Amino acid sequence: MIDFGVGIIGCGNISASYLKLAPLFRGIDVRAVADLNMETAQARADEFSVRTETIAGLLAADDIDIIINLTIPAAHFGVTKQILEAGKHAYSEKPYVLTLEEGEALRALANEKGLRVGSAPDTFLGGAHQLARAAIDENMVGDIIGGTCHVMSRGMEAWHPNPDFFFQPGGGPVLDLGPYYVTNLVQLIGPVKSVSAMASASFMTRTIGIGPREGETVPVETPTNIHALLEFHNGALITLGASWDVCAHRHENMELYGSGGSLYLPDPNFFGGEVLQAKQVDDPTEITPRNHPFSISNAKDGQGNDRANYRCAGLADMAAGIAADRPHRCSLELATHVVEVMTAILQSAESRQWVDTVTTCDRPEPLTPDQARALFA
Repeated sequence: MIDFGVGIIGCGNISASYLKLAPLFRGIDVRAVADLNMETAQARADEFSVRTETIAGLLAADDIDIIINLTIPAAHFGVTKQILEAGKHAYSEKPYVLTLEEGEALRALANEKGLRVGSAPDTFLGGAHQLARAAIDENMVGDIIGGTCHVMSRGMEAWHPNPDFFFQPGGGPVLDLGPYYVTNLVQLIGPVKSVSAMASASFMTRTIGIGPREGETVPVETPTNIHALLEFHNGALITLGASWDVCAHRHENMELYGSGGSLYLPDPNFFGGEVLQAKQVDDPTEITPRNHPFSISNAKDGQGNDRANYRCAGLADMAAGIAADRPHRCSLELATHVVEVMTAILQSAESRQWVDTVTTCDRPEPLTPDQARALFA
């Protein structure tokens, strides 16, 4: 397989994960990093033994084929546009863009240039979520007719030293964490037809709880407590609760209700976990795992729990797709539809009206255990 030279723009916290995990995969070779702050870029380059470039230098580099956009959400559109205009494939952190219009503009530019665009999240490629996909495709619980998703906590300011952007337009729990949930729902049951929602911001400021700015307050300029109802083209109705105003709760991360049973799914923010099936109340049984390599724990989370973390799987699949001239799973079409769903949620909450979607997408192809193993170096 071809080795694609990879560069990174944006050397914040998330860049360490990409640089650490990229060597697990074949076909991608991270060679350089860039950031508006050259000191930040140099520190990250030194840490992972790659070279430092200015942003302009990285865009012009002959040995770079794909650039990963790890800038803040408000900069995603502009930076990805620059990447495409430089003649390079782009892979963006979520949310891919902040408006449907931005997504369609990048779609047109990518088509014009004959380039690929991919976007996180790729956690839906994890073993747990692919197991749930197999259960649905194999009709283990019948047709999916309903479900619930909950991603709720007290917020980001307790653990992030610079949480400002989480509470600015383009942030908030829907655009920050919603991509994991909505993307997984789309890969499991298909595209969304319409949405309705209500939203609020319960606290006007947040107090930073860690780092050199501890005790400093930041303003809240976007809704932080959102409850939505999603209607899917297959007829399913899914309730989505996304809030940073909740101290504690007992809701499962994701449940899907079929005509012949229910599925309980783990947090789609992660690759692994148990998938349970239930035919009646209080009778859940674990669905037997199928030796998917993206289920194997290889990291600890902030609470010391074992986690399966294979960030870069979507990037590796895109590189393999380019090499084989096949569609990649973390596609521009999927990311654009998910962005429209999330922005429609916020639009519906503001207008207090239903919002119909205008985009659609195919469900990404499943990633079997053998296909996942083939992505490894």
